[in-house]
Amino acid sequence: MSQESDHKPSNFIRQMIDEDLKVNKNDGRVATRFPPEPNGYLHIGHAKSIVLNFGIAEDYHGTCNLRFDDTNPHKENIEYVEAIQDDVKWLGFDWDGRLYYASDYFEQLYGFAVELMQAGKAYVCDLNAEEIRTYRGTLKEPGKDSPYRNRSVEENLDLFKRMRAGEFEDGAKVVRARIDMASPNINLRDPTLYRIRHGVIHHQTGEAWCIYPMYDYTHPISDALEGITHSICTLEFEDHRPLYDWILDNITIACHPQQIEFSRLNLQYTVMSKRKLTELVNEGHVEGWNDPRMPTIAGLRRRGFTPASIREFCERIGVTKSDNLVEMGVLEDCIRTDLNIRAPRRMAVLHPLKVVITDYPEGRVEPLEIANHPQDETMGSRQIPFCREIYIDRADFEEVPPNNKFKRLIAGGEVRLRGAYVIRCDEVIKDQSGEIIELHCSHDAATLGANPEGRKVKGVIHWVSAPHALEAEIRLYDRLFSHPTPDATKDGTNYTDHLNPDSLRTLSRCFVEASLSEAEPGVTYQFEREGYFCLDSVLGGGERPIFNRTVTLRDTWEKN
Repeated sequence: MSQESDHKPSNFIRQMIDEDLKVNKNDGRVATRFPPEPNGYLHIGHAKSIVLNFGIAEDYHGTCNLRFDDTNPHKENIEYVEAIQDDVKWLGFDWDGRLYYASDYFEQLYGFAVELMQAGKAYVCDLNAEEIRTYRGTLKEPGKDSPYRNRSVEENLDLFKRMRAGEFEDGAKVVRARIDMASPNINLRDPTLYRIRHGVIHHQTGEAWCIYPMYDYTHPISDALEGITHSICTLEFEDHRPLYDWILDNITIACHPQQIEFSRLNLQYTVMSKRKLTELVNEGHVEGWNDPRMPTIAGLRRRGFTPASIREFCERIGVTKSDNLVEMGVLEDCIRTDLNIRAPRRMAVLHPLKVVITDYPEGRVEPLEIANHPQDETMGSRQIPFCREIYIDRADFEEVPPNNKFKRLIAGGEVRLRGAYVIRCDEVIKDQSGEIIELHCSHDAATLGANPEGRKVKGVIHWVSAPHALEAEIRLYDRLFSHPTPDATKDGTNYTDHLNPDSLRTLSRCFVEASLSEAEPGVTYQFEREGYFCLDSVLGGGERPIFNRTVTLRDTWEKN
């Protein structure tokens, strides 16, 4: 018997489960499932469902199945199946061997359809898809009966058997439930249960079937066969719940799970429609499902997000019945909060400007010890080389300060190099066009380590040793769209009209600490004063590594 949850975030689903446990409903069991369709990669909205379903199972000492809704093979393939499993595992969850496919139940689903026909509750219909829509009626007008609605049981069973045998072309016939064409719920107006699909090889069943069950028919039966107690889905399925219950009430099956709906995740500056995400990929607006600008779990992982940050995001936004639009800043704050604690610090110069320290001995290389994290001694330290020639960031020097708040290096001014010496800019070297190409500086040898008494400098800047630094490409990723609701604008524009032209900026000649030659995908670093970055998991290795910006150090977007 299951115990009550040890950890109970306040939401209505957990309250319902608590009430069920009090009366020993389902013999005290809690069994959930996560049922994705393998027709694309999972996105952040699916992460909310994963965290909810697997989290409930963990907290209530129950089970959560991973079940693929593989009833539409025209849009599905094994790549998506494998990617979904990888995503669930990466988020920190495991189905403990309870991996299922709706196709596992095709024979049983066929048998239940036969049972419905024998009871006069299902029939074979020859109307095409457009005719079925016309006959269905509207929200204000009832539908009308199909001319094939009153076929005999014997004729329906014969036609269904012949459908399975492949005698009819795609669209020639469907199987429909016989419920109520005048129902105020359009989902109950004789919904389609089966359709014909030729010329496709199913990733699990091959060519064994040419008829495939619809989701609304497959889902409740799959839940029941697996002994699911709480079938948790998003709010758009609320109107489908009467059909879910009707199907289970009209077949011979012991288990009747309870369907519970919650609001789906809507996130600013992106789209959550799998159809639109597919379009972004197929039309070349992004580089694939795992493009770091995509809201897919694979894209977020490649960008440097952590499983903990996504789980925390899902906990923060909560579970309600009300539609809501979550600010992108909430997700970005979750990753910043997590990485601020766990990310090792490194130095990287994104816009290099050479500095020659003229009074530092030529050929001398001095190893300096720098902490990997300023607040966590357990993360240890690293040695970085210091020598006569270094790179600083171009933005850290101004010949004439723009204002009195500028605390970096200026002509004739001083600044401290992170973990190293105080330097003074003595000479600015320019090319023929007047562009600054090099600085000549001197250093104060007594300023290594803590500042001597009375020694004050306004700013601290990062740097790398010029002869030792690793040249790298830096990809500055930003929000994919420039409009907070790109697919819900009121000006008649298409969502692709709002693609952010600056969602990716590539810096081809950057310099990073030599220690980053050992960087591995999945480890995100804070490049001091620049943001959080990780080695690209697809293109990142080699002599000239590629680092992706995960997120800036602070929110740089203006409030809309």
